[in-house]
Amino acid sequence: MIVARTRGGSVTLPHQPAGGRRSRVLALALVFSLPLFAQTSADKPQLPGPVSIAQKLNTQLPLDLMLRDENGRVVRLKEFFGHGRPVLLNFVYYRCPMLCPMVLEGTTTALTELKFNIGEEFDVITVSIDPRDKAEDAALLKEKYIRRYGRLDSAPGWHFLTAHETAIKQLTEAAGFQFAYDSRTDQFAHGAALLVLTPDGHISRYFYGFEFKARDLRLAIVEASAGKVGTVTDQFLLLCFHYDPTTGKYSRNAMMVARAGGVTTFFVLGGFIFVLFRKEREKK
Repeated sequence: MIVARTRGGSVTLPHQPAGGRRSRVLALALVFSLPLFAQTSADKPQLPGPVSIAQKLNTQLPLDLMLRDENGRVVRLKEFFGHGRPVLLNFVYYRCPMLCPMVLEGTTTALTELKFNIGEEFDVITVSIDPRDKAEDAALLKEKYIRRYGRLDSAPGWHFLTAHETAIKQLTEAAGFQFAYDSRTDQFAHGAALLVLTPDGHISRYFYGFEFKARDLRLAIVEASAGKVGTVTDQFLLLCFHYDPTTGKYSRNAMMVARAGGVTTFFVLGGFIFVLFRKEREKK
């Protein structure tokens, strides 16, 4: 009996007569080559087509595209713009078994933490990339995530849309959202992102993944609205935070924070000196 030691443990080979030495050598060669074969499993899987998300900041979306809402009504994309509110846009497909539910759950979680309300400070559009999805599918998902959101009066501001393949391609290409269909699994390979659009339909910001910070969304909404949404504090925070297109996140602007801190210190010290001076005059 022969015991061959490998990285994963040991392999026992049955004893063979002297005439079978060549077979034993070949068997041992096969055993020691197993780690080499195993390494090939780490190779990148072959996708059914190119999948990527390319930032196309300030691109105008084709607002004349015709889609269908969750009620089955044919609409043009421009109907959801022009109300003075920024719009959040994401792409999913309604039969998706894994990634899309995570995207919708992550988006809804962030929106529940956001103090702004859907339909008041901003709107949300969710578009299916699968032309086979129906309005009934869109209606079911809308009901689910509006209930998950918890603010039922916000339902008119969150739109779940379906469309013909041609319209889907035009919209996703304009947004830089590239996906591919895998006929073997009957699934779509795609990325995950949340886009922030200006009230007139220009792309303002991209957030990658399916977990988003409420603070980042708030800053992006304020920025996309050109200051028409939010408070003075939000405007101040925009001076202290900088959007990085490579990461799709807001990070602190060190120089602006230092300047803001210097200005704040100046006014605090100035106020303190003024109070002391005034008290001194009152004593005299």
